[in-house]
Amino acid sequence: MAIKFQYNKTSLQNLEKQLKVRVRALPTIKNKESALRIEVKRAKDESKRLDSDLQKAMDSYDGMVALWGEFDTSLISVNDVELGIKKIAGVKTPVLLAIDFNVAVFSVFNSPKWYLDGIEIVKKMVSIAIEREVFHRKMELLEYARKKTTQKVNLFEKVQIPGYEDAIRKIKRFMEDEDNLSKSAQKIVKTRQQEEAAQ
Repeated sequence: MAIKFQYNKTSLQNLEKQLKVRVRALPTIKNKESALRIEVKRAKDESKRLDSDLQKAMDSYDGMVALWGEFDTSLISVNDVELGIKKIAGVKTPVLLAIDFNVAVFSVFNSPKWYLDGIEIVKKMVSIAIEREVFHRKMELLEYARKKTTQKVNLFEKVQIPGYEDAIRKIKRFMEDEDNLSKSAQKIVKTRQQEEAAQ
């Protein structure tokens, strides 16, 4: 990235100010990146655990497949999923607060006696599946924010800070050269004036 500048004190002061802002911000951005990296790992681990829990729950009820054919699926449905927002390192992530199930009224005497257990099993499995989806979304948001933060760290570290330092160095050298030339010119003029005065 080529930094535009002019060879004067105003441009030098402006570049020094920009450099100072970036140098000061870099540690904060690095801390944010490492915090996001840790949170992404936690979300991935939790997501894997929920995947495993859901698979175990499904496997444990494989023996009841024949019974599930009889189960009336209209007995239970999800009314609402209540989500909250939690900020992690400046990133808004979803948090599962509650799942509202709607259980239809049915006759316990006319239905198979395992229906009550079946409803609880469905609630448990749906809860795990919804929580898993929330964690997947959380993981995606955190991963996206981490990538953006890493890009910003790299931009500051590898492009902008060295670019500003180089521009500042060039301006200082130019101004030093200009100052030296001015002093040399003054000496030459002074020497000529002294020689003319002596003659």
